[in-house]
Amino acid sequence: MDTFTALMSGFAIALSVQNLLLGALGVTLGTAIGVLPGVGPALTIALLLPATANFEPTGALILFAGIYYGAMYGGSTTSILLNTPGESATIITAMEGNLMAKRGRAGPALATAAIGSFVAGTLATIMLTIAAPAMVEVALKFGPAEYFAVMVLAFVTVSAVLGNSPARGLASLFFGLALGLIGLDSQSGQPRLTLGIPELLDGIDIVIVAVGLFAVGETLYVATYLNRIADKIESVKGSVWMSKSDWARSWKPWLRGTAIGFPFGAMPAGGSEIPTFLSYAAEKKLTQHPEEFGKGAIEGVAGPEAANNAAAAGMLVPLLTLGLPTGATAAIMLSAFQQYGLQPGPLLFASEPQLVWGLIASLYVGNVLLLILNLPMVGLWVKLLSIPRPLLYAGILVFATMGAYGLRNSWFDLALLYGIGLVGFAMRRYDIPVAPTIVGLILGPLAETQLRRALAISQGDATVFLTQPISATVLAITAAVLIVPRLLKRRRALAPTPLPKGTPWK
Repeated sequence: MDTFTALMSGFAIALSVQNLLLGALGVTLGTAIGVLPGVGPALTIALLLPATANFEPTGALILFAGIYYGAMYGGSTTSILLNTPGESATIITAMEGNLMAKRGRAGPALATAAIGSFVAGTLATIMLTIAAPAMVEVALKFGPAEYFAVMVLAFVTVSAVLGNSPARGLASLFFGLALGLIGLDSQSGQPRLTLGIPELLDGIDIVIVAVGLFAVGETLYVATYLNRIADKIESVKGSVWMSKSDWARSWKPWLRGTAIGFPFGAMPAGGSEIPTFLSYAAEKKLTQHPEEFGKGAIEGVAGPEAANNAAAAGMLVPLLTLGLPTGATAAIMLSAFQQYGLQPGPLLFASEPQLVWGLIASLYVGNVLLLILNLPMVGLWVKLLSIPRPLLYAGILVFATMGAYGLRNSWFDLALLYGIGLVGFAMRRYDIPVAPTIVGLILGPLAETQLRRALAISQGDATVFLTQPISATVLAITAAVLIVPRLLKRRRALAPTPLPKGTPWK
């Protein structure tokens, strides 16, 4: 079936009463957790994985996608009113948006963020609808060697490129890969790294790891380091609507932010941080009001918020078509697919078209629901910021414990949960990214399988990864991603410092 027909069938699924209610619940919950500082979509979806284990897959994934999209919307409220970015992608929003709030323009700042998110989210979902089938056609040509090369690229970009320290990112990745080795070998049936513990023969459940790292680890960190920090919430004064001048200054940044955000989100090394900074730089250069930047320019909120939401839609392209997560939330969503015995990739479009297109169609519906929710209910979202952190994180810890125990009613799972939670606390304390651990745990066994298949087909010839054109190209890109930034950094460090004007020659 063509794309339009498939999308229409997806709307029929997304607009069913059950899925529509799940979508509405997802975007509402996502907005709420986006508003709450320190609580992100990855943590929320991880907490809900045990509770949704018996859900119908399409409805559960629509719920999770709604949470993901809603959190992108809700994060702007915290950034603007509290100057506390919930995620790195909303740092720029906090810079200009909070300054607008201090000037008594919190309403227009929230409005341009909400409307920009709607515009960017809708346009980016249209791009997703067009790009996904095209990407599937390419992915169908992939063999084991190509898939292994793409997974290596995902490992490198998520760990060594997106974090602040490549060494810490790679350490996190190898920790995840080691966790993925625990259990029975898929080919020989021999136990690996089980330490003689019967409960480890089936491996470590991704839900235990995700909830431990995100929920338990984050709770311990907040209780230790952030419980004495007093937050100052800016009040929303005057109208929450935008003036004619605000509209005129916002609509172009919305479009430019969308154009910048979606391609970066769809790239394995893109993420949502880079496009928001690029959007801010572009708006600062193109604005007719340069004097307002650094004092609360509306363009500095409109463009980055659009880029952030467009990148969120773009991240679904490699997730759905190749099964590759490019961030923590995408990694948790991948584990949600696997919870139902589904593996995202080109074959999913053929085997489960109703699920895929129902999910994509739900994004259109979710964007409309989010626009309706955000502006009229801004007062409610502001009140959420007054929830005491001790109560909030105590509740998270209770839900995490109940969810982990409910998987198999096993005390061993609880011990594992809190053991991994302590590791997560240490990672948070020493600024070691968590996302590479999740990606390594999920993709590690898949990469091992593809590696073994490629070597079996080539009869042990490892050059198969370099003789296949697609595989060789992807590995070359991986090498470039690792080497080029360091060469440029070294070149800048060795470059001579220019002499000040007027310095006499000796």
